[in-house]
Amino acid sequence: MRIGLIGTGRIGAFHAAVLARHPQVEALVVTDADPARAAGVAALTGAAVADGPDALFAAGLDAVAITSATASHAGLIARAARAGLPAFCEKPIALDLPGTLGALREVRDAGTVLQLGFMRRFDAGYAAARDAVRSGRLGRLHTVRAATSDPAPPPAAYLPLSGGLYRDCLVHDFDVLRWVTGREVAEVYATGSDAGPPVFRAAGDVDTAAVLLTLDDGTLATATATRCNGAGYDVRMELAGELDQIAVGLDDRTPLTSVEPQGHGAPGKPWPGFLERFAPAYEAELAAFVAVVRGEAANPCDGEEALRALRVAEACELSRRERRVVRMAEIPGG
Repeated sequence: MRIGLIGTGRIGAFHAAVLARHPQVEALVVTDADPARAAGVAALTGAAVADGPDALFAAGLDAVAITSATASHAGLIARAARAGLPAFCEKPIALDLPGTLGALREVRDAGTVLQLGFMRRFDAGYAAARDAVRSGRLGRLHTVRAATSDPAPPPAAYLPLSGGLYRDCLVHDFDVLRWVTGREVAEVYATGSDAGPPVFRAAGDVDTAAVLLTLDDGTLATATATRCNGAGYDVRMELAGELDQIAVGLDDRTPLTSVEPQGHGAPGKPWPGFLERFAPAYEAELAAFVAVVRGEAANPCDGEEALRALRVAEACELSRRERRVVRMAEIPGG
C-alpha cells in the first residue's frame, strides 16, 4: 500500500513514523509547505518526498493522511475525495460549520472514506469506560466529569488559527463523551475566562473554560479545559452511576497531588504532553485506518461523527458569547 502524508509538523512527523513501520505500508510519500521539514522526516522514516500536494496526488497513492495546518484540511479532504482516495485527517475538518459541511458533501458525493483523528476513541482507558457503561456495570449513569488541561499555552501565532478553546481542545471531550456514553448532547451552558496570559485576549479566545452539558437521557456532564496547567498534561474522565464510579486517566503519571494524610504524592514523571499520553492511541487509530483502506474494518470515526462534536463546540461558543443555555437544535447541520 502507498500512502501519502501532507504536513510534517509535530503530529505529522509522529504519524509518518507510525505509517512507515506499519507492515502493510509498502511506501510512504510526504510533503510539507516547508521542504526542509519534509526532507528531515523523510530521512528519519525512509519516505519519499513530493514537491507539493500536486506531486503527491500524482504519486499513485492508495490513500492519503492529512496532518497539515487546519486551514488546509477542508480543501485537501475535497481533493482526496475527487481523486477517489480514502483519507485520514486530523481534526478538525474545518474551523466553521460551512467549511465542514462543504467538505463532507464532497466526500458523500464521491462515495469515498474519511476517517477523523479523534484518538481518544482508541485509548485503552476510554474503551474500558465505554464497555463499563454499555455493560450496565455502573447502573444508571447520572454524572460525567471530563477535563483536559495543557501544561502551557501554545505559541501565540497558533491561537488565532486554532478556532478557540472549545473547537480546538474541548472538541475531543465532546467527541469521546458521545462515544463513551452512546448519548447525544441536548443542550449546553458554557463560560470561559481570559484572565491568564494576554495573548488569549488578543486572539479573542479564553485560556480556561467550563461547560455544563445535558445529554438526551438527562445525564449531566461537565467538561473543563485550561491551557495553563503547570503540573503537567492532564486528561481525565470520571463516570458515576447508581452502582459504581470509574475514572479514565488516573494513574501514577497523572499530574495530581493529594493533600490528604494518606493520599498519594506528586507523580515522579507527570505526562508532559499529548503525544506521550496518547502515543498508543495514535498508533491504533492509524492501524485502524490501514485496515479500513484494505477493506478489513468499518470506519471507526467518520466525518459525520466529527460534525456532531463540532456542533457541540459551536453551541458552546454561542453560549459563552450570549451567556445563555443553547439547545443543540439551534445549531445548523444536525
